[in-house]
Amino acid sequence: MRLPCLSLLLLAAPLMSQGPASAPLSAPATPGRMTLQLPTDNDALFRNDGPGFYMFVDRNFEKEQSTPWEGGQFGFVRGPVRFGPQVVQMAFHEGIDIAPVKRDAAGEPIDKIYSISHGEVVHVSDAPGASNYGRYIVIRHDWGQGPFYSLYAHLSSCLVTVGAKVEPGSAIAVMGHTGAGIDRRRSHVHVELNMFLSSRFEDWHSKNFRPSPNHHGVYNGLNLSGMNIAGLYLEHRKNPALTVADFVKSSPEGFKIVTPRKGELELVKMYPWLGEGLAQSSPSWEFTLNESGLPMRVKPSSVTVNRPTVTWVRDVGLPHAYHCRGYVSGSGNTGALTASGARLMELITGDFVAPPPLPEKPAVKKKK
Repeated sequence: MRLPCLSLLLLAAPLMSQGPASAPLSAPATPGRMTLQLPTDNDALFRNDGPGFYMFVDRNFEKEQSTPWEGGQFGFVRGPVRFGPQVVQMAFHEGIDIAPVKRDAAGEPIDKIYSISHGEVVHVSDAPGASNYGRYIVIRHDWGQGPFYSLYAHLSSCLVTVGAKVEPGSAIAVMGHTGAGIDRRRSHVHVELNMFLSSRFEDWHSKNFRPSPNHHGVYNGLNLSGMNIAGLYLEHRKNPALTVADFVKSSPEGFKIVTPRKGELELVKMYPWLGEGLAQSSPSWEFTLNESGLPMRVKPSSVTVNRPTVTWVRDVGLPHAYHCRGYVSGSGNTGALTASGARLMELITGDFVAPPPLPEKPAVKKKK
């Protein structure tokens, strides 16, 4: 998950998280078929009951206050702005916010949070102030198509530790309201399903955001690119043979970026199904991403560029800043990468130079 602000996982706080600083290029060696379970006892999603499933958001727009449940969905569901006669939601929400079904006498949620599938716990952040996620857990899943990572946030307490093996339905946490901007009234669990972008994330973070600290290693939300997990649940329920790769590749295309071809891509090593015709010699790579920046496919390109360049963007009748998560500017059939978009492509391609390490602080001599 990445809430649409860079402060998401960069807030300074005492480090009380668990997890390795780097991740393998592939998932464990025993892949299995994808099985999915809802992460709480709230099954209203499967009864087409949006208000019962999603936690509402507090909205104050044009002097009107409201609590739309739609703001708990995945996608561009927040941050309303007026564009001519339209009201456009331009803030992206990278997960789903699931409402509680059980509260104690004080109104605190007591819902157990479950692993959505078999996997291994790779990160436990038990420091509520270390990110806007509050307390959160990341689990790696291997369904035979590369590593995928589920994330569970705003937890009251964590019931697992790094390295724990989990099954679908394993209790991992208790729902809460930790994290920025959430009170007891809006208690929920924020759930994501993500692709992993780069094992060089910490160098990238230092290059772009130093001296802001990174408390979460490679499991910082900026290094995890989310898909529409509610859509996956519904499609998988209709077709249990559906693979996560097929689901990702069926997403509507958002924009295409051509980048200089410089060796192999870690992203394609992790997710081979992204690649098309990779053996073909070419000066560049063409990346297709959906509107949220989730990679969908990579193939050789005959176009020569010296930096990442937008070659196509879907025209939805709005400025691209409203529907491409701030990665692309412009409108109509033309677009250009923003600074945020350029940083994203650096992370995805690994085409950046790591900054030098910070000099060691001189030791402070104690007075005798």
